[in-house]
Amino acid sequence: MNKPKMILFDYGQTLLCENKFDGIAGTKAVLKNCVQNPQGVTAEEIQTFANELNKDIDRYNSETQHLALIEVHNHSFQKYLYDYFQIKILVSPLELETIFWDNAAPATLTDGVEEMLRSLNKLHIRTGVISNISFSGLALSNRINKYLPENNFEFIIASSEYVFRKPGSRIFEVALKKSGLETKDIWYCGDNIKCDIEGAFNCSITPVWYKGAIEKKPVSLPDSCIEINEWTELVRYLLSI
Repeated sequence: MNKPKMILFDYGQTLLCENKFDGIAGTKAVLKNCVQNPQGVTAEEIQTFANELNKDIDRYNSETQHLALIEVHNHSFQKYLYDYFQIKILVSPLELETIFWDNAAPATLTDGVEEMLRSLNKLHIRTGVISNISFSGLALSNRINKYLPENNFEFIIASSEYVFRKPGSRIFEVALKKSGLETKDIWYCGDNIKCDIEGAFNCSITPVWYKGAIEKKPVSLPDSCIEINEWTELVRYLLSI
């Protein structure tokens, strides 16, 4: 196997960990900072309705979300949500989603990710991100740049901005176009077997399964898949080829 010219990464549970999602905490922060709420709708009421909407679009269903190949942009989602309750938004859509996200899902870096990215830079291996995410591309870029300020990602692709989700091929194809490389020169690292590993493999991109998160090992993996438990293993593997 040849050393890749570029490695692309998933975001959640790969670069950063979001171990707990608390939609009510996020909505409480929104109600406190971002809106006029003349009817006094509670965060609990709003989040209950948001959960219903998510079911309607089959979002956040761990059993079926890998089958959803089209992304609903969060700006559209939150506009419907707050207009439904006649709540007046006082900030930009970006500010609204950022306050919600920061309070609903605080993030931490995965162990060793900063040093791994520095090592890739020293090895002259280009990097980028492809993420299945409803939050806007700018919100995602801002969060990644906040936690990884030294990153050299050439592009950060959020499915919200590109319509298509992993494991579908379309979102990988646009990344290939942006890279200017052939599939043989790119690896893709992620934690999710269906969306990341099978998605990359089906596009002839070498998949790297990062197991530092929550997935259980499946019965079988693509023959070309590289398995790592921590980022130091990725660097050692690259140095060995």
